[in-house]
Amino acid sequence: QVLVEESGGRMVQAGGSLRLSCTVSGLTFGEKNMAWFRSTQDNTREGVSCISPTGDIRWYTDSVKGRFTISRDNVKKTLYLQIDNLKSEDTAMYYCASWGPCLRTGLTHNYYYWGRGTQVTVSS
Repeated sequence: QVLVEESGGRMVQAGGSLRLSCTVSGLTFGEKNMAWFRSTQDNTREGVSCISPTGDIRWYTDSVKGRFTISRDNVKKTLYLQIDNLKSEDTAMYYCASWGPCLRTGLTHNYYYWGRGTQVTVSS
């Protein structure tokens, strides 16, 4: 059984920082592309960032470039998303996903395994 669990979401003031984590069990983490998505209140799910197994490919959606940093620890089977200079438009439920496409040009939503999400709320 594959288990994907996100953590780290909380309420933060605009301009602040936080780090999301995602632990994965039940699959060969070090061989899989990983990604972060987010959903806003209108239920639109957006691909935020993805990373290849070795980290040589890291893609970010334009709105987060320079503020978000994706990383992974294959020994700990954990994915991270460092978020700096938070903006109100970053308020969303953030989802971790495993085993899907991650290219230098972007990703698609057809990831195999998903977590339940962690809520990030940015207050002004």
